[in-house]
Amino acid sequence: MLTCTPWTPEVLEFDPASLYNARMRFGSSRVVSRIATLPAGAMVLGFALALPAETHAQEPAGGPPAPTPSPAAADARQLLDRYCVTCHNDRLETAGLNLENIDVAHVPAEAEIWESVVRKLRTSTMPPPNRPQPPAGARAAMASWLASTLDAAAAASPNPGRTETLRRLNRTEYQNAIRDLLALDVDATALLPPDESGHGFDNVTVGDLPPALLDRYISAAQKISRLVIGSTQTSLQADVIRVPADTTQEEHVPGLPLGTRGGVVIPYTFAQDGEYDIQVRLARNRTGNIGGLRDRQPHEMEILLDRVPVASFTVQRPERGDDALVDRDLKVRASVTAGPHDLGVTFLRNASSLMETERRPGQSHFNETRHPRLTPAVYQVSITGPYAPQGAGDTPSRERLFVCRPAQASEEEDCAREILSTLMRRAYRRPVSDADLDGPMAFFREGRAGGDFDAGIGRALSAVLINPQFLFRVEVDPDRGGGIPAYHVSDLELASRLSFFLWSSLPDDELLDAAIRGELSDPDELERQTRRMLADPRSFNLASNFAGQWLRLRNLASLSPNGRLFPDFDDNLRQAFREETERFIDSVIDEDRSVLDLLRADYTFLNERLAKHYGIPDVYGTRFRRVALDEDSRRGGLLRHGSVLAVTSYATRTSPIIRGVWVLDNIFGAPPPPPLPDVPALEENEVAANLPMRERLAQHRNSPACASCHRTIDPVGFALENFDALGRWRDQEGDNGRIDVSGGLPGVGALAGVDGLENGLLSRPDLFVGRLTEKLLTFALGRGVEYYDAPAIRTVVREAEADGYRFSSIILGIVKSVPFQMRNST
Repeated sequence: MLTCTPWTPEVLEFDPASLYNARMRFGSSRVVSRIATLPAGAMVLGFALALPAETHAQEPAGGPPAPTPSPAAADARQLLDRYCVTCHNDRLETAGLNLENIDVAHVPAEAEIWESVVRKLRTSTMPPPNRPQPPAGARAAMASWLASTLDAAAAASPNPGRTETLRRLNRTEYQNAIRDLLALDVDATALLPPDESGHGFDNVTVGDLPPALLDRYISAAQKISRLVIGSTQTSLQADVIRVPADTTQEEHVPGLPLGTRGGVVIPYTFAQDGEYDIQVRLARNRTGNIGGLRDRQPHEMEILLDRVPVASFTVQRPERGDDALVDRDLKVRASVTAGPHDLGVTFLRNASSLMETERRPGQSHFNETRHPRLTPAVYQVSITGPYAPQGAGDTPSRERLFVCRPAQASEEEDCAREILSTLMRRAYRRPVSDADLDGPMAFFREGRAGGDFDAGIGRALSAVLINPQFLFRVEVDPDRGGGIPAYHVSDLELASRLSFFLWSSLPDDELLDAAIRGELSDPDELERQTRRMLADPRSFNLASNFAGQWLRLRNLASLSPNGRLFPDFDDNLRQAFREETERFIDSVIDEDRSVLDLLRADYTFLNERLAKHYGIPDVYGTRFRRVALDEDSRRGGLLRHGSVLAVTSYATRTSPIIRGVWVLDNIFGAPPPPPLPDVPALEENEVAANLPMRERLAQHRNSPACASCHRTIDPVGFALENFDALGRWRDQEGDNGRIDVSGGLPGVGALAGVDGLENGLLSRPDLFVGRLTEKLLTFALGRGVEYYDAPAIRTVVREAEADGYRFSSIILGIVKSVPFQMRNST
């Protein structure tokens, strides 16, 4: 590209080196300068291809030339008329788009349309593959000219968009906020209903608080207050924890002592010192009998508290074979101190020998019909108490909350104000005034009147946790004149944006202090805080929360493959799928690797269960560890992860369509449009099930209503057909011989298999990095990405390229971008 110094009315200079390089690359007759005038009076310099040099207007002596059409604009008009207007004209307006009379000389005036054109040109998804295609050079030149023109206009007149004024903490944010505010781990899925998803993320459509949901927040606040304060209760509390029914419990469980097998580890917060009943129920089959009791061999079961045994039982099949009452007495009353503990239930491993069999032994054992249990398993653990409660000692939550203790009654008011002001400053993410304290102090006095000092604090804590200042993130337009539509958010609002982006939680004290001092808006301080937060363990949120939604890993919870076709699937494999991908993404973040490693990595994270599923030898035990992969390994980047391959399949087979759409949307950045409402679904019962998948899907590609999209979608999915519905490698599909994995990618052309697909995607790194940036920006802002965000996204990608697309460079680019730091007032 030609470059120029910043334009002023007096100066417009060419960079001689850029001009020389362009002339050497394209030839002097093909390099023509062009100047496109923007509405704000700014000018952008570029060049057009395949134009005679004589078309460049010469400046007459005595002053500038009269306004003439830009050569680039004329090129764009010719390209549109030849390749686009056939469908996008006044008469057809295909897809609601009309390019016949659009003004190419004033691109920013129709920015929304032109941004759509830029995306289609860059991803080569338009014109459709069955239509004449423009030369690659002309396509790239037009996309570059349009993008440069739009970027210059955006720089002259920023449009940051507008986030919602009120945004409720979603379930994940609420759970993390309670953890950081009160040093208390709670299971928000048991306290609050799931959040609706918008634009692929559950922090977008969170602007309301209906009465039913408010009731849940109130109940959650009361329960959390009891757990934190630990004051004497008048009634018993009971919790029931169930192990997923399809969990295999034949091997060691991480977190339990070596030499044990099966069972469960339960992180649990006991509200008070006292005695608690712990009761265990064993897993049963459909007939009601306990699974795994095949003979009279005894099985020793232990209940542990922080890995220390508190009770042991012998589980054995009764002589008469009636095992209905075997687990009736698996119950113990144990003395427990208040606070967080790890409650474990497990079995001592019995000595065993390998069974000789002609078939490979299965990995899953939970279904008495197809893959029966070999030994008893835990189904449910119930915790009831406290009996004889004695209050709470110095738990982590109490230490976090009680920043002072009154020595006498006269000190209680001052101490309560100190406790509540510290709490509210963190909870409300801002300094607290005396007026803010009036409400919680009134609740404190009410609670104190009916109990002790702790009871008063507990009542005030509940009030803080249901206050809108805690439950909602608030961004209010400043009082300013002049009619300026866009403004920089305050330092406090910026702190919340940053912490909820990287941690899905509250700002910590250091970040909040910097915001209160007004230092966070300083670019150097903002970068320092961002890097510090990325290095914090809480940034694992990006691997679990962000990636869980971007890659649809949350769908693993409902994954239920057909048991006859995939008898080796169980919850152990389901959890291993997710842990592999989360650990993998976290390693890219923690080591600040290039985001391209998400596609080309030569390592992954495995335990024995997952390694056997993948056919990788020499990995033993239930512990996950980093495993370096051979050059010819079939594993590595995201496209090879069982998690991704499983959630993009059906219960009985793979789906090239779902996989193709997933890659085009989440990786390539060219999401296909949704199916037309009047297009019938593929009737599988009308297609022979024994045909190869490519032939079974030919119905879509041959249908005129479907072909325009499926000619792009299907070839991408076919490239992944070596992986079955659970991500296992296969070379053949049934009796149909070797699988045909030839495919294609828009703008890349024909390719074969997952190797070809990865190489094709990596040949256009800007598209993958751009799509990842869009997803991160959506997650960061809590709103969908719009056309006016595209210039900021291109800036992030362009600047990250110089740093090898390191993850931190993308995060920093987003944090420093116009949409993240600014907001429209209307």
